Amino acid sequence: MIETALNPLTLLTPGRTITGISAILLPFHDDGAVDWDGFCAHVARTAQAGLMPAVNMDTGYVNMIDVATRQTVLERTRETLSGGAFAAGAFVGDQPGDPWNRDAYFQQITLIEAQGGTPIIFQSYGLTGQSPEQLIAAYNEIGRHCSRFIAFELGKMFAPFGSIYDLHTYAGLLDVRECIGAKHSSLSRQLEWERIDMRNRQRPDFKVFTGNDLAVDMVMYGSDYLLGLSTFAPDLFAKRDAMWASGDAGFYELNDLIQYLGFFAFRAPVPAYKHSAAQFLKLRGWIGSDAPHPLATRRPDSDMAILRDILERLEDMEDR
Repeated sequence: MIETALNPLTLLTPGRTITGISAILLPFHDDGAVDWDGFCAHVARTAQAGLMPAVNMDTGYVNMIDVATRQTVLERTRETLSGGAFAAGAFVGDQPGDPWNRDAYFQQITLIEAQGGTPIIFQSYGLTGQSPEQLIAAYNEIGRHCSRFIAFELGKMFAPFGSIYDLHTYAGLLDVRECIGAKHSSLSRQLEWERIDMRNRQRPDFKVFTGNDLAVDMVMYGSDYLLGLSTFAPDLFAKRDAMWASGDAGFYELNDLIQYLGFFAFRAPVPAYKHSAAQFLKLRGWIGSDAPHPLATRRPDSDMAILRDILERLEDMEDR
């Protein structure tokens, strides 16, 4: 078992190459239609920066868009990347008390793999409502159905069907060879440090993808990342990551500015960060409208002045 007195300083990994996966914002026009040109351009921009695009995630409103739109997202992503690597959420909507819907997950995985993507297994009531033994058996079944996948721990502050596994269950997840990593979204440094420590001892090739948009410096301790915040600035995340790999002390200042953006964008109500992302991308001239999904939570227009100030600070640093 992991000792509660784990010293995170022992986990520091200077000079490490960071793997970044960025959850892509699905942008909209003012009339509520998907901005497909803006979406495809952002997928391409993210890949060109050196980050792997992840589509049909929370940042892409996966729980709000219909099946046809999810499929179009997959097809447009494949076409944009011309065979390049991407990941995509395998989302199964269900209700409390429902059993694990294996066939629905398999269907989502098949659709993603048919377009060349790596499935990210969203939790559901049926999946997380099982015993630890049944849960690991379910992940093993998923592994037998696909060549590789990314698991996902999601705190209940993000979704009522989410669950953060105990360390015994997490150890079982590490034993599923087709599971190449897991996104961890508890917003707890301690829980993530424990997972990194276990990974280092049990399966060093396994990726702990931080989902903590309030602590993007977790990459210093051995986490990689799968973040919504990186969709605001994939170019600057890539620059920050390169600084860490090369030992450039500018990493810390750039990381601080990125974190300032994260604290502002991911304040309560947290789901409104997607509107913040649209506002920021519009300020950058990357999309034409800052409209979120028609049913999504919105930010006030007054946020634009603060986002503009943050962008100017980031651009000033980029020019140095």
